[in-house]
Amino acid sequence: MSTAAEQLRVLSAGAEQVLPAEEFTRLVAAAAEGRRPPLRAKLGLDPTRPDIHLGHTVQLRKLRDFQRYGHTAVLIIGGFTAQVGDPSGRSTARPRLTAEEVAANAATYLEQAGKVLLPEPLEVLDNSAWLASMTLPDVLGLMAQMTVARMLERSDFAARYRSGKPIAISEFLYPLLQGQDSVAVRSDVEVGGTDQTFNLLVGRELQAAAGQSPQCVLTLPLLEGTDGVAKMSKTADNVIGIDDPPAEMFGKVMRIPDGLIVKYLRLVTDLLPHEVDVVAAGLADGTAHPGEAKRRLAREVVVSLHDTDAASAAEARFNTQFRDRDVPADVPEFDLGGTDPWFLPSLLVAAQLASSGSDARRKVSDGAVRLDGTILEDPTADLPSDALRGRVLQVGRRRYARLR
Repeated sequence: MSTAAEQLRVLSAGAEQVLPAEEFTRLVAAAAEGRRPPLRAKLGLDPTRPDIHLGHTVQLRKLRDFQRYGHTAVLIIGGFTAQVGDPSGRSTARPRLTAEEVAANAATYLEQAGKVLLPEPLEVLDNSAWLASMTLPDVLGLMAQMTVARMLERSDFAARYRSGKPIAISEFLYPLLQGQDSVAVRSDVEVGGTDQTFNLLVGRELQAAAGQSPQCVLTLPLLEGTDGVAKMSKTADNVIGIDDPPAEMFGKVMRIPDGLIVKYLRLVTDLLPHEVDVVAAGLADGTAHPGEAKRRLAREVVVSLHDTDAASAAEARFNTQFRDRDVPADVPEFDLGGTDPWFLPSLLVAAQLASSGSDARRKVSDGAVRLDGTILEDPTADLPSDALRGRVLQVGRRRYARLR
């Protein structure tokens, strides 16, 4: 049986803030010593897009830490709140989603989250169940528990207010609705990113007003994406998806800046803190090579979301494609059909190696296009089909098409 000290150490590991820390310590100790029931640890995810990425797994993994000590993970799919739109960290209002769009996005959320969470103890709930049935008097009562001045304590709201950018009243409602989730599920702890701190603390206030014990708040660092700058998101085009194929996942991890290796090891792998400390020390004193540390990171990520065999195959493919400079055997094929000759930019677009004709011409001018390893320099070239069949067209270091 785990001790209270062990649980506290693991459950708070990697957290940016634990609020209030003393209260969390007492709560964990009481549960570990059997003086109260297991904790209910809540995480809410709004299905604003159909897929979950590696950044989401930071919070999912923390929820799993609670599960491993017998505490109940309460995963809330924001079927209602996604229609309102979370304003956290936004300089403008989010586009409104319809109920149909949200439902379509949420369809695979549980399957994706299941790659990280344990099957038990787990509750998966849609907050439409209690939010959609609220009456206008219910909403007015909820709004009466928060002042405009309190809302403007949020840095993002305050910045928009000072700059004259509009703030919709519905955006003020979002923290209240998220807080109402905590009341509905009677959460003891809520896990979220550092950008969610205000919303999570609102949950405490609403629970206290409802006569419940206020939840503790555990915030976790936000994960930068493959560009190493912006928070991982589809909008920033820097995402590593949970459902990415192993080879693609491995390659994306290998693209992150060296400065993020340790952070990724701590937040999205199963390595123990002292194991990450060894890697960090080696990178700091030069005894560890960043490339090898990043390979270890990529293997760990793929193993955690796929399996060991998939990680080995992904690394072998990466070696073939990049280290050995050979073309992988399983590159996509493109049928040249009856077109003859092929205008090079049109061929790149048709083979999905460029997004448009202008993009294709730019890639050629940049020297990024090769045919069987030979750089193609003329963006206006017409290439005979017979000279193309059986050869490999390549753009950059990662994109290929075998022509037939």
